[in-house]
Amino acid sequence: MDDTAALLGLADRMLWVAALVAAPVLLASLAVGLVVGIIQAATSVNEQTLTFVPKLAITALVLVLLGGAMLGLVGDFLKDVFAQIAVTGR
Repeated sequence: MDDTAALLGLADRMLWVAALVAAPVLLASLAVGLVVGIIQAATSVNEQTLTFVPKLAITALVLVLLGGAMLGLVGDFLKDVFAQIAVTGR
């Protein structure tokens, strides 16, 4: 019973880590897409490819700035998973 609670705790933490890692990139892309969409609506320029380059640039910028913190979160979670595997395997 204790192993089940520990595994459910890891699954819960996994979802939070995934949300924390994905959120900065998704929110930045959403904000840039919204701004470009508003500009396109105001200027009546309906080119589909105009949103791609700014979104790509902001995604790369966010990954460069926050990539270390994201990998740190994933690394800490991975250490906890391996520690839990070691405890559960005994």
